[in-house]
Amino acid sequence: MTNKIRIDDLAKPRLTPAQQAALAYGESQSVDLSMDAVLAAAVRASQLDDFGPDDFRERLNLWLSEMDNDDERTGLGRLSMFGDCVTHAVNRLRIQDLLKRHPEIRDVPIERPVIVVGLPRSGTTHLVNLIAADERFRSMPLWESREPVPDLRETVPPDGVDPRWERCNQAWEAARRTLPLLASMHPMDPDHVHEELALELPDFSSYHIEWAARCPGWRDYYLSHDQTPHYAYLRTVLQILQWQRPRERWVLKSPQHLEQLGPLMTTFPDATVVVTHRDPVSVIQSTATMMTYSARLHYRHTRPDWYVEYWADRIRRLLDSAVRDRDLLPVDRTVDVPFHDFMADEMGTVERIYDAAGLELTPKARAQVVTYRDDHPRGRDGQVVYDLRADFAVGPKEVRAPFRSYIERFGVREEVR
Repeated sequence: MTNKIRIDDLAKPRLTPAQQAALAYGESQSVDLSMDAVLAAAVRASQLDDFGPDDFRERLNLWLSEMDNDDERTGLGRLSMFGDCVTHAVNRLRIQDLLKRHPEIRDVPIERPVIVVGLPRSGTTHLVNLIAADERFRSMPLWESREPVPDLRETVPPDGVDPRWERCNQAWEAARRTLPLLASMHPMDPDHVHEELALELPDFSSYHIEWAARCPGWRDYYLSHDQTPHYAYLRTVLQILQWQRPRERWVLKSPQHLEQLGPLMTTFPDATVVVTHRDPVSVIQSTATMMTYSARLHYRHTRPDWYVEYWADRIRRLLDSAVRDRDLLPVDRTVDVPFHDFMADEMGTVERIYDAAGLELTPKARAQVVTYRDDHPRGRDGQVVYDLRADFAVGPKEVRAPFRSYIERFGVREEVR
């Protein structure tokens, strides 16, 4: 039986001792959220100094200034933002260094990827992990997304555990101590297949930061700029990963692609695109709950009302863009996957995707996918029970109203009433 979890302290968190200790530590630290401080720390950590083209500086500065000017951000929130930006800058330095030493990487082909596109919390993570179980596919585990280029000063020890994996695992264990319910909403263990969106972070773009901070200023900047150059950067990092550990084809996924179908198809014109569909109300209540729960560490007030309003608007923008640009997708290589159909027949969904991708689901591949499915049942780490009315003081009908045309066009089943 699945363990049902009800988070009833979103508005007024009851902090655990681990959370109290983490917040106290953050308040004891002085954090300089300036671009110069971040880049200097990256140079010291990597012993490299060539960041490549300078256009990233405007974007990094916007990230940092929006955080620095937010009085609601806790000391721990400031510290985590500084650390994340240093990590991205170090990755940028290592990527630039590797490409200078091995220019042939830019010629590595990325052919016929399968790309899962759909709302957050709509089954995209489970679907991409199912497909990635087929060893013919190249996917990107979380530990690799965090540090796509290894530190040349490190070596893999005799036990064969990459130091990057170890660091990622330490971060995951720390997250589980401070946010113990996170695994039930979004597991982030090192081997979990992650979004390639992370590969845009060394270029300081994408909508990723919206998942880590309240940053409407960045959202507006990001949406007003052509993202094609940043998708090209993403592809270059995929070439690095393919060069390091090749496979036949890539399987990728990110909700961001919904509003970037033009840059996506420009970058990967021969892709098979899998579009998942789910009741937007389910997506919004799940997203707002996860974000409000995490906010207890990064903000002085969790503000559930802010998160439900922000993400209702954000989901609407994603879907409006996806509907607007639908004709950019290849008709013969696009598969629509309603959430309820996927949950009812996971293997049938996988078979449809393989057919569209022109790939045989061999007995060996089927066995690998089935093994992953059986080992990862839904709710394995507990299942959070969401309550839109109690937690956010809004009703499903009100939240669903802006999505009526999308729901009718794609036959989306209403889940929350």
